[in-house]
Amino acid sequence: MTSHVKNTLVTTAAIAGALAATTLFNTTTVKADTTSSAPVTTTTSATKDTAIASAQAKVNSASAAVVSAQAAYGSASTAASDAAAKTAAASASAAATSAATSSAVANAQAAADAAATAKSTADANLAKAQSNAAATSRAKSMTSAAVVSAQSAVASASAKASDADSAVASAEAGQTVTANLMKSSDPTQASAAQQYFATKTAIVKLLPSGQVQITIPLTSGLEYLTEVSYNGVDATFTKTGYHSANITFTADPATSYTLAMTMDIRSVMPLMPIMHETALLDVDTTIFNGLLAAKSAADAALTSAQAALSTAETNAATVAQVASNAASAATAAATVASDAAVVATSAATNLTSAQAANSTAQAALTSAQAVQSAADAVLVTAKANLDSANAALTSAQAELKSAQNIVVVTPASSAASSASSATSSATNSASSAASSASSTDSSAASSASSTASSAGSAASSATNSAASTATATSNVASSASTTTVTSAVVATPATTKNATSSTPASSTTAKTLPQTGNENQSALVALGLAILTLGIYPMMKRKHA
Repeated sequence: MTSHVKNTLVTTAAIAGALAATTLFNTTTVKADTTSSAPVTTTTSATKDTAIASAQAKVNSASAAVVSAQAAYGSASTAASDAAAKTAAASASAAATSAATSSAVANAQAAADAAATAKSTADANLAKAQSNAAATSRAKSMTSAAVVSAQSAVASASAKASDADSAVASAEAGQTVTANLMKSSDPTQASAAQQYFATKTAIVKLLPSGQVQITIPLTSGLEYLTEVSYNGVDATFTKTGYHSANITFTADPATSYTLAMTMDIRSVMPLMPIMHETALLDVDTTIFNGLLAAKSAADAALTSAQAALSTAETNAATVAQVASNAASAATAAATVASDAAVVATSAATNLTSAQAANSTAQAALTSAQAVQSAADAVLVTAKANLDSANAALTSAQAELKSAQNIVVVTPASSAASSASSATSSATNSASSAASSASSTDSSAASSASSTASSAGSAASSATNSAASTATATSNVASSASTTTVTSAVVATPATTKNATSSTPASSTTAKTLPQTGNENQSALVALGLAILTLGIYPMMKRKHA
């Protein structure tokens, strides 16, 4: 066994001795003073019973409150636990949903962005295609109008060319006009040859060269008129009968022509010489002037109009093709834009759905957290109520214990209580002495031994005195008619009455009581010190060893 354990056992023995002294002498001697008239506080057994009953009722009520609070706390604890479980489940669900939907949201967002960009591009292309289609449509309308205008110009030119052709054709076919042979020397008088041109007409034809072919019908005298010329060019005679013929010559269009004519009438008048004379043929052929030019201009205009029409038709066809292509491009762009809009709408819907799923999970988590917070608040309240009920129960139990600890005592009991107090003081002194003894040196140990010896003698005397006191207390308690409360707290007001100075019922017992309490107190202190020394001495002995 180590020195530390030995020290502990020795110290324990010393303290045990002190406790034994306290237990043995747990009575307080009272100084018998039967002649004192000082008032004391007394109570009856009924008052104690009432206090106990009141305290017991409070304990019962507090116990019921505790049971109710415990039930509420248990229910709140269960609800809080369930709410916590639901919150954990909701949190896990929200986390899983968030993890699952975050990618979906990102993909949906990317798809929505791409679809929106594609739709924007498609809309821009559609607008451009529609603008181009509108422009080409206007161009088509313009070229169509140009074609119509060219067609109208062609028609007009064609009509003019036709009129010119008709005029030329008519002129080329020949027209009969008035013609007279006049004297070249006097255009107002008819020529001698006029008699042979009885019709006084001429047939005029337009030649492709622009010149005119003039034919004079010779009705008679063919045998006399042997030669006709114009500008030195002989005219052509075409016989139409024995005495008739058509005389034809070519000239530029003019209003009159001077013809050289030779007549030989010697067959009828032998003496007449051959006559050479000039005659003025009065015939206006200028009516044909410009016919060919007009025809040429009309033909040129027609050709130009036809070329313009061809160009307009070519342009119109080209523009129509461009317009058709633009319209097709606009239709295709509209289809692309429509498809892009559908994709964008679908992507936006998917994005909204993904976001809604995440929001729903978060909302469920928020709701569960709110429920948990409410349950936790209820649990806190229930815990506070339970603590309050437990505190009330503890207070009631303390009050009940206090009521139960009320001791109905006689004056002798009061003396025993004083003795108990003295013993307690002795025990404390002994403990202090033991503590001092454990920390002193060898000379202090010797002094403690002497003190212990003296304490032993005092303890013996105290034992005898305490026995006498107990006997006297028993006798007094049997004859007492009232009870004295020393240190109890009761609920009802205490009654106070003056102690009587009557003598004890048994004079013999009263004589055995000590006259003062000093002797008994000294004996108790000595006894306690003696027992305490029994524990200290071995410790001191071992220390010196």
